[in-house]
Amino acid sequence: MLKVGLTGGIGSGKSTVAKIFETLGIPVFDADAVAKTIMHTNAAVKTAVIHAFGEAAYKDEQLNRKYIADIVFKDPFQLEILNSIVHPATMQAAEDWFQCQKAPYVIKEAALLFEAGSAAGLDLIIGVTAPQHVRIHRVMQRDSVGRQEVLTRMGRQIDNSIKMRLCDVVLVNDGIEAILPQVLALHEQLLKQANNDCTYA
Repeated sequence: MLKVGLTGGIGSGKSTVAKIFETLGIPVFDADAVAKTIMHTNAAVKTAVIHAFGEAAYKDEQLNRKYIADIVFKDPFQLEILNSIVHPATMQAAEDWFQCQKAPYVIKEAALLFEAGSAAGLDLIIGVTAPQHVRIHRVMQRDSVGRQEVLTRMGRQIDNSIKMRLCDVVLVNDGIEAILPQVLALHEQLLKQANNDCTYA
């Protein structure tokens, strides 16, 4: 079974690509969603978050997202602390999930695949890219935020051109070149590669 990473900068449309793979019957591990769940349900993580950010980090047993966001998105050091708590648990959840899968290949979708150091052990990494002005517009529309807020969020991720150079395959999701044919072609390639790997195993 091939372990495939899927990443892209904010507004690139990687979640759209992930949904296409899911429609094709490929299991997708959404690392960002799992991380949020872990922060709500993992007792050790909750304890560590409260220790780092105070009792106000949780309200009525739920993560106080606005409180945490106001802290970590204004201070890179505090963001690193939060990531150091959440990422190891998320990476372990991904490994446990991999062990349960039977498909020819599976996908781990994560915005911070490289930043979190969770690219290790993957056989291939797909990057999804789009021009910066397209990404900014998408996020402004999606999240109802201003341009400066989007730029601030982008600044917390590694430069998109660097991220794409670290990927093995890059899909262009610029709204001009159709994304579906690109995903379908890659799907066929991955199935063929997975089958070849099984043949020589």
